[in-house]
Amino acid sequence: MRTRVKICGITSPGDALAAARLGADAIGLVFYGPSPRNLTIVRAAEIAAATPPFVARVALFVNPAAAVVREVLGACQIELLQFHGEEAPAFCRQFGMPYLKALRIRPGLDLLESLSPYDDAAGWLLDAYRADFYGGTGEAFDWDVIPAGLARPVVLSGGLTAANVGEAIGRVRPWAVDVSSGVEVAKGVKDADRIAAFIQGVRNADV
Repeated sequence: MRTRVKICGITSPGDALAAARLGADAIGLVFYGPSPRNLTIVRAAEIAAATPPFVARVALFVNPAAAVVREVLGACQIELLQFHGEEAPAFCRQFGMPYLKALRIRPGLDLLESLSPYDDAAGWLLDAYRADFYGGTGEAFDWDVIPAGLARPVVLSGGLTAANVGEAIGRVRPWAVDVSSGVEVAKGVKDADRIAAFIQGVRNADV
């Protein structure tokens, strides 16, 4: 199986094009005010329009108002929604779009109990937990807590880099991996060489 790759936190059309040309399957556009990768809708629309065909555009939200999600969908070409907060299942479903439900892994969390209400999600994204922030922390979690045979495709996130993504794929065998800070030279600024090295690490692990 070929592990899919999402480059999240894209902040410019140039970075979107670089990710696509280097082999990314998806890019992530962040709509979360506290994030250094947060986008205005105008900027996101520019990036989405510059993204080549067959590269999925994913809109990431953290506990948004429904009106905000609809505004983004009305202005940008989006193929997939990603909900990274405590959004209820009914909230995620109301937009008639495929969605990823993220879960931040922390000690004592019942992963299956937490995710089972989102049984219609396109996939379950597993990320590191930090009390003061949602995603993009550059921190990994213990991959051994992920049970085999989950009901939905797993997207692995949290602290991935070119140096550890091969090990992560070997241990978890996720459907996809999601990277943001691991391919940056500064917050929100992607580096083509780091993206290339990350994707090569994924391809090497798929052999």
